[in-house]
Amino acid sequence: MAEHPRAQLGEAVLVLDDVTKSFGAVVALRSASLSLRAGSIHALIGENGAGKSTVVKIIAGLYRRDAGEITLDGESIDFASTAESKAEGIAVIYQEPTLFPDLSVTENIFMGRQPTRGAGRIDRRAMRNEATQIFERLGVSIDPDRPTDGLSIADQQLIEIAKAISLDARVLIMDEPTAALSGVEVDRLFAVARSLRDEGRALMFISHRFDEVFDLCDTVTVMRDGTYIDTTPVAETSVDDLVRQMVGRDVDELFPKLDAEIGDAVLRIDGLSRSGVFQDISFELRQGEILGLAGLVGAGRSEVARAIFGVDTYDAGSVELFGRQLPAGSPRTSIARGLALVPEDRRRQGLVLDQSVTRNATAAIRSRLAKWGLLWDAAESAAAREWASRLAVKTSALDTVTGTLSGGNQQKVVLGKWLATHPRVLFIDEPTRGIDVGTKSEVHRLLSQLAQEGMAILMISSELPEVLGMADRVLVMREGRIAGEFHRDEATPESIMHAATADEEAA
Repeated sequence: MAEHPRAQLGEAVLVLDDVTKSFGAVVALRSASLSLRAGSIHALIGENGAGKSTVVKIIAGLYRRDAGEITLDGESIDFASTAESKAEGIAVIYQEPTLFPDLSVTENIFMGRQPTRGAGRIDRRAMRNEATQIFERLGVSIDPDRPTDGLSIADQQLIEIAKAISLDARVLIMDEPTAALSGVEVDRLFAVARSLRDEGRALMFISHRFDEVFDLCDTVTVMRDGTYIDTTPVAETSVDDLVRQMVGRDVDELFPKLDAEIGDAVLRIDGLSRSGVFQDISFELRQGEILGLAGLVGAGRSEVARAIFGVDTYDAGSVELFGRQLPAGSPRTSIARGLALVPEDRRRQGLVLDQSVTRNATAAIRSRLAKWGLLWDAAESAAAREWASRLAVKTSALDTVTGTLSGGNQQKVVLGKWLATHPRVLFIDEPTRGIDVGTKSEVHRLLSQLAQEGMAILMISSELPEVLGMADRVLVMREGRIAGEFHRDEATPESIMHAATADEEAA
């Protein structure tokens, strides 16, 4: 590892100047420029497809630039591998966790750089002690010895953060690190980020949440269509200005809620319980209604939806769909009767990333498309084309591998997959997690249109503006129970957070 003195407070550590990158005929970066300074948290924002991920991967050594210049502490660099980037003190926390599920938490943190003692043996005690210290610093309780398989997205993300901190990185890049964290966990992460900033490190923070950008960062760079647009001190800009720069137009309605006629109850949940997960859940969902399910991460929201749909089991209670009892543990029956579930973790639960857009979009209806036991390519392509067109999936061809699409377009493919089943009731978990402001507006408009057409929608969301902007009624869960119910005209950030946390001061 080359020896570089730490930059003084305010000095440029990592600089990108007019960097370009193409993949064949596809131009990913036309002109990317960025300057990360010691003791600063710099936001990089832009719609999905703006080039942010390509910038990160070039810095991380996954890609090599085609043109332009990158300097680290004033010296020109061109990383040929991730190992070279890490050796120079650059750590990247990606949007989606990249952990080994069969290894322990500690083994994941120190993968590829385990400390050793006599005879080259791995010093497991030293690894465990350091992992414990890092989690204490983060203020979280995670067993260093447990396998990572089965951990929540929030815990997986925290392990990625611990891995970066263990590297003592001079440059720390965080790509949507808060996407699956609760408010308390976000506050904890921001406290750690600020302490790293105060130590003189340079941080880059990528987020689609403007409140986080304004709360945490001091400088913001905007990209659009692979091109650098502007860099501004956060204190001298506004949300409206940033949105205008990101999308090249004004976005007047992030939450385009259409009037819908709310009809009779189509789904009735009575006393649903699962030991240690949720207790005595009862509610109704009505035709044409968007019912928001709010609460902190870990409150049991996703688990309730999965149990109703049949992915998970429950110990007591009943589910009635369109007046008929819905058997437990049978997703196939749920689908057949008009219920669909768009999961929170689209990459692991909603998509097969190495398959095409067509294959993913038709995954839930393949048996319906088959004739005489045969699945015809033409029928499958026609079905996929219909939903790809309606949802405006940005892809050059339907045979494109889904894993290469942006996060927003992957979300659209998952939506298309389930809407192709023509459901009458839709459960959608974190509908806009990790997608840009323009795509958020498109997803919200689609949900509003579906409700106006008579679909009943249960929307699980950790974003209060989304819940307040889209829901006709809001249920709030806390510690596995329903802690509050609010109609649209009485739901406020304070009332929802009070119910979610039992914080008397929030009321």
